[in-house]
Amino acid sequence: MRIISICPSNTELLAFLNAEHLLVGIDDYSDWPKEITALPRLGPDLSIRMDELEALKPDLVLASLSVPGMEKNVDELVRRKIPHLVLDPQTLEEIGQDLLKVADACGIDATTVHSEYLSVIEDIKKRGEKATARPSLYWEWWPKPVFTPGNINWLNEISRLTGARNVFDDIDSANVQTDWNDVFNRQPDYILLAWVGILTAKVKPELVKKRPGWNEMKAIDQIHVMEEELYCRPSPRLIEGAIRLGKLIHPEEFSDMELPRFIKEKQV
Repeated sequence: MRIISICPSNTELLAFLNAEHLLVGIDDYSDWPKEITALPRLGPDLSIRMDELEALKPDLVLASLSVPGMEKNVDELVRRKIPHLVLDPQTLEEIGQDLLKVADACGIDATTVHSEYLSVIEDIKKRGEKATARPSLYWEWWPKPVFTPGNINWLNEISRLTGARNVFDDIDSANVQTDWNDVFNRQPDYILLAWVGILTAKVKPELVKKRPGWNEMKAIDQIHVMEEELYCRPSPRLIEGAIRLGKLIHPEEFSDMELPRFIKEKQV
């Protein structure tokens, strides 16, 4: 098969299926695993150059509505009658189902990796349940205007599984636009910066401390930069992010937890 992925999370799904060798083109932001980085680039995920995509004669294009604005790419795939599969997961279970869905479309047996994936989630859950404290977490996707996940999102689920709570879990939305004052009033225990599309090295915690009144927040000494690629993409790499979060907030329960084999083997 000739497959094109037009967002990073789908590229990573293929990698976990050991099917990245089927890729013939990718979006500009796909960067993992390193084996795919030499493939033809077709533009940013929201501005895919469809003429170039079509010229590669794909048997299947993987798109995802988890990226706001991806609809126009999907509409163009439909217009050009290019075979495609659209994913839109919001939970870890749905990501697991997408593994099976993509595998089926590619004629691959995903039974083993899916079972391992579910097993690791269960291990994380059991460790989180043993934790004696349940700290509140403020996840920041974007600083101004402020965007943060509500309770219909994988970060809300990961917070709960690791023995914590998303401080915006009272809002029935995947994506919440709010302001600094609202965050201040909620007084989270941790401030976790996962700015979408921004390299970790360019995220500046010192700027957060300059926000009006924030030096009085109890979490001001618990500001952490979280790798965008481990928390903002709906792929099995979220498992690595969850384990890292567990080690941060509940080291007594997670310190001895290792990465699962299906993630380790892709990092070699």
